[in-house]
Amino acid sequence: MVYPSIRDWLFSVKTFAAAMIALYIGLALELPRPYWAMATVYIVSNPFVGATRSKALYRALGTALGAAAAVLLVPPFVESPYLFSVVVALWIGTLLYLAVSDRTARSYVFMLASYTMPIIALPSVTNPAGVFDLAVSRTEEITLGIVCASIVGGALFPSRLAPTIIERTDAWFRDGAFYATQTLSGRIAGSAISGARQRLASTSNGLELLLSQLAYDHTRPDVVARAHELRGRMQLLLPIMSALADPLIALYNSGRQSWPEGLEALLADVIKWFNEPLPAVSEGYHPDETANALRERIAAMRPTAAALAHWDGALLSNALWRMKQVIDVWQDCRSLRIIITREEGAWRPRFRHWRLGGTERFYDRGIMLFSTGSVAAAVILACSLWISSGWNDGASAVTLAAVACCFFAALDEPAPMVFRFFLATGVSVLAAGVYLFAVLPQVHDFPMLVIMFAAPFILVGTLIPRPQFNMATVLVAVNTATFISIQDAYDANFLKFLNANLAGLSGLLYAYLWTRVTRPFGAELAASRLLRSSWADVALTASTRPIEDPRNLAARMLDRLMQLIPRLGATDDHRHPSIESFRDLRIAFNALDLRRLTHKLGGEAPAAIEHVLSGVRSHYEGCVDRRKREPVPESLMSSIDAAVARVTALGLANAETPTATSQTSARQLRDALHALVGLRLSLFPATLTTPTPPEPEAAA
Repeated sequence: MVYPSIRDWLFSVKTFAAAMIALYIGLALELPRPYWAMATVYIVSNPFVGATRSKALYRALGTALGAAAAVLLVPPFVESPYLFSVVVALWIGTLLYLAVSDRTARSYVFMLASYTMPIIALPSVTNPAGVFDLAVSRTEEITLGIVCASIVGGALFPSRLAPTIIERTDAWFRDGAFYATQTLSGRIAGSAISGARQRLASTSNGLELLLSQLAYDHTRPDVVARAHELRGRMQLLLPIMSALADPLIALYNSGRQSWPEGLEALLADVIKWFNEPLPAVSEGYHPDETANALRERIAAMRPTAAALAHWDGALLSNALWRMKQVIDVWQDCRSLRIIITREEGAWRPRFRHWRLGGTERFYDRGIMLFSTGSVAAAVILACSLWISSGWNDGASAVTLAAVACCFFAALDEPAPMVFRFFLATGVSVLAAGVYLFAVLPQVHDFPMLVIMFAAPFILVGTLIPRPQFNMATVLVAVNTATFISIQDAYDANFLKFLNANLAGLSGLLYAYLWTRVTRPFGAELAASRLLRSSWADVALTASTRPIEDPRNLAARMLDRLMQLIPRLGATDDHRHPSIESFRDLRIAFNALDLRRLTHKLGGEAPAAIEHVLSGVRSHYEGCVDRRKREPVPESLMSSIDAAVARVTALGLANAETPTATSQTSARQLRDALHALVGLRLSLFPATLTTPTPPEPEAAA
């Protein structure tokens, strides 16, 4: 068992102090529900001051938006309860859709607005004239809690978010070094490397939310920009490293006796450099001379135009080209990590590519609409049951059901988390009952109340910083404070307490059953949809259809891959979907490169490349139509080999009769060759050996 650290205890004491200050001020100001100020402190508090400030700001905005909606919508619709239920459900569904469409901290605004409106509106249906007062008082109470949490969290031993981001990137560097070591040694499958691949993707995904909170952490804008640059480079490492794996494995399979001189030593030195520790903060910043030396060695080993006409030469050229890209990306990551840590230093990117700069993200709109629509339907049905039953406290059931469904709508399988919500709320009901009927009757002043609250709330608060306990402990703290319903005078009614809390528990049980029935699919459905969407984009890259911005298309595909990898388990199979998905991405990127280069080449090469792209498009369109990965037709291999022959022949012709024009196009020919070889290796990974010569009709 890992006991709470000093930092955990400090956070818990600070949060409890802020909660008690908020409760005291709420009581002194005679707010109708001062306990909401106390509960809000536990909702917005975070071990890191930047996260607390961003959450506090967005909660205030979301509460104000939800309260305003309640004030506007209750009076005109209160006389039509079923229509009002539809209006509430549409509000929740719309705002929830906006929330899941934003993967930054801003999503909290829409999330809060989605369920704050029913929290205020539903209890007001019996007294619509009081909805404005209820909205104002709730906004005041929540704002009070936000202010107290922000001031105490920022003034007393504030913890910055930047060191945590650095810790996570350091873990990413360790996994990245291991992944590179395995890849450069010719291994791409196995439970260890698959686990590293998943951790690399998960770390990159997790940084997106943290970086959106970094600006609230007193971090300079240039450092924030560098942190975003680092995450972008972190995302690039996996696909580029996987692109290096296939030519290296093909070279390994061809036998080391046929390796060019110096390749084995180069691989060993690259592995050694990847595993070098980062410089300490106290050390001065120096350019990475090792990386420069490795690039020089790669340039010296580059095959000649004549050597490219042979498969081994083409493989070596492809591997060296990819290795230089990997070195560039890793050096960029190291440099950015050093600059972020020291908060100083200039950076000039080593890795540059025409595809860089895209900002588009991938969203599965179908799943998002279904998940938010199911929440709206749950609210409509719950309201209908409440209205038809005439249960006075039924509003509590509908409200908690809506809150639980909103909280976990973005998950692939929300039912288990909703059940944990139900269990945590049950614990809160028991704790609140003990306090309300056994402890509080003995309390006669505020200092005694603080003493009675201190031990359990501080103990529970030490578990909030731990991810595995965060949700349950926050719910216990928030719900216990809410269910006790502290007022300036003791007034407890057991039947009223029991009825209200049974309503809440019944609403959560309803939410669990609803999500279990309507969302039973789990990660498998999401993964299969991601795969089919990826295939559709691969077909697009190989088609003749116009692409508005290839950089955004590349960014969307990379973002989708980062979402897919954590949903796929570790594996020893080199044809597992997690590995195949990287090949799909490489095929798409190579197709984009070929589309860009085709019109710049002369001779018969453009027609041969167009034939290859047509075959790639037809194959992936077939996968989409049949909703499964189909075997790649052997004819496509012949088409690729024919195109390789055309490109190498053009390169030889240019080498024999060098002119200014031919020398200018030498790089374009090499890039086209690399793209074709990459296509062949990705489409036919089981045949990483010397290709058969193209048949006469294919070459004609």
